[in-house]
Amino acid sequence: MQNRYFKRTHLSARKFRPILPLFCLDLTAVQIAQLAHLNRHTVNRVAQLLRQRMATLAEQESCFTTGEIEVDESYFGARRVRGKRGRGAAGKTIVFGLKKRGDKVYTQIVKNCSAAELVPIIRRLAPIDAVLYSDEWKSYDGLVNVGYQQHYRVKHQDEVFVNGKVHINGIENFWGIAKTRLAKFRGLPASQFYLYLKETEFRFNHRHDNLYKLLLKYLRKFPL
Repeated sequence: MQNRYFKRTHLSARKFRPILPLFCLDLTAVQIAQLAHLNRHTVNRVAQLLRQRMATLAEQESCFTTGEIEVDESYFGARRVRGKRGRGAAGKTIVFGLKKRGDKVYTQIVKNCSAAELVPIIRRLAPIDAVLYSDEWKSYDGLVNVGYQQHYRVKHQDEVFVNGKVHINGIENFWGIAKTRLAKFRGLPASQFYLYLKETEFRFNHRHDNLYKLLLKYLRKFPL
């Protein structure tokens, strides 16, 4: 049977169809291979192509409408080196994120947490009339100067995590979800981290959708 969803393969549609729903259930390649009676390398190849498409879709959906937007950074990687923690922790991948309350999240790998690195991302994605929430990190000091007139900060250093509507619990909750999910893959090569991160973002943003139907509809128009 011709595979209408995966053009560049000898994998038949009959063998491909079980992979997609199992992938959407967020099973590992080993689990999918066992349940679908397929070679693990075949499943890995399909999963990587699906992650590439999800990353592309996540980037296309990146811009926010106006509203309340939380910004924060997080560090992904192995357990921290003794004596080094927080911003600047050694051996970590730095990820910057924005989350609109009640809506979606956007993530981007960054080189550092400087204002020169973070502020342009905020300006590109967040409308100028958005209400921004952050912690007291110095890189956010100039947001008012670039046009954001509503910027509120939660003072984590003073052990204050919520002050009425002033908090970044939404984006911090996403960091927890992302780290828990990525941990099950037991160590990701640096070259693959971006795809797994954007897959996590895409899954979160479409958590209320039927992911299987969403991807199936997309693949009918744009096969792998």
